[in-house]
Amino acid sequence: MRERRVVVTGLGTVNPVGSSVDEYWKNLVAGVSGIRPITRVDVSDIPTKIGGTVEDFDPGAYLSRRELRRMDRFSQFFWVATREALEDAGIAYEEDDPEASRAGVVVGTGIGGIETIQEEMDTLFHVGPHRLTPFAIPKIISNIAGGQVSIDFHLYGPNTCAVTACAASANAIGDAAEIIRRGAADVMIAGGAEAPLTRFALGGFASARAMSTRNDEPERASRPFDLDRDGFVMSEGAAALVLEERSHAVARGAEIYAEVLGYGMSADGYHITLPRPGGGGAARAMEAALADAGLGPEDIAYINAHGTSTQANDATETMAIKSVFGEHAYRIPVSSTKSMTGHLLGGAGAVEAVACVLAIRDGVVPPTINYDTPDPECDLDYVPNEARELPVTTAMSNSFGFGGHNVALVFGRP
Repeated sequence: MRERRVVVTGLGTVNPVGSSVDEYWKNLVAGVSGIRPITRVDVSDIPTKIGGTVEDFDPGAYLSRRELRRMDRFSQFFWVATREALEDAGIAYEEDDPEASRAGVVVGTGIGGIETIQEEMDTLFHVGPHRLTPFAIPKIISNIAGGQVSIDFHLYGPNTCAVTACAASANAIGDAAEIIRRGAADVMIAGGAEAPLTRFALGGFASARAMSTRNDEPERASRPFDLDRDGFVMSEGAAALVLEERSHAVARGAEIYAEVLGYGMSADGYHITLPRPGGGGAARAMEAALADAGLGPEDIAYINAHGTSTQANDATETMAIKSVFGEHAYRIPVSSTKSMTGHLLGGAGAVEAVACVLAIRDGVVPPTINYDTPDPECDLDYVPNEARELPVTTAMSNSFGFGGHNVALVFGRP
């Protein structure tokens, strides 16, 4: 038994399925899709015209105009998610609070302030460098979302950033847990954010033929593990979790949602975008997370899959799960909430970690929607189309990113 155990005491999120944790969870369990036509940018000449957009996001309800001018959309998402998570945990530090030096942040993002990059490059090319905003560089750097919440919420402990593509916010959660375990902090905000729905990002992924073009049926476009899947659906949003050393949480009477039991990482070492055939890299991350948790394969009650809705990733992840869990793989419910949220890239792991924590709390496994036609290569129990009530004592969350980054997290009932 570890001397310093890490628990989850607060949750916050802004994503296409819900602009709060309660709304997100209610819609996930109901199987509601957040995929819709993209209207914030011109996609008339881009093959993919749909995405997971946060339609009702109003950062002005929380931040002043001056503050908004200094923050890219991805930072705004993370700020709002952090605010909800800290309020949920009942934590608030004053500027001179000595406890604040024991509280920190790890944020994950794949591409940071890409909206600002595109806007400022347009200004550079069409007007000139003299018209660039003085906030251009601070707005685009990936670590700034964590820096901003550290400033505004008085978090003076460890503050760092994970930039590992679509595994980034899962890495952030695992790294934050390790910081607490080794005694460098008692409280950490961990999570991630992404705001990639720009012409550059959409056009770039479209040129790689990675995204769905089911534009006439947005709600049915993200269909992980289904035979007729034709690519992922890109989304925006954020999630933040308050991680806390267990005795610290107990001493202040905090509600504990779950415990962070295991964290595993690996590298495919194979290709810049494709997963290693056979899923060996993903399997090593899952095995490492189980070992870190001190659990066997039969101890996992639910897996929230990476499940992107691409041909290669879904089949490879299925093979990896079977190699790790053997016959037990066929008894574990495995769902992809990306079927509803779409793929938040670097923010995905944190949004899905929140789903795992709530599945443990409520004993409900969210479904994989749009699962209509089984794929012979994907032959596990993907919780098709309807949520399922069952005791969830432990949950694993998988996140895999371009460059061969693999992360698995294990959460358990407190």
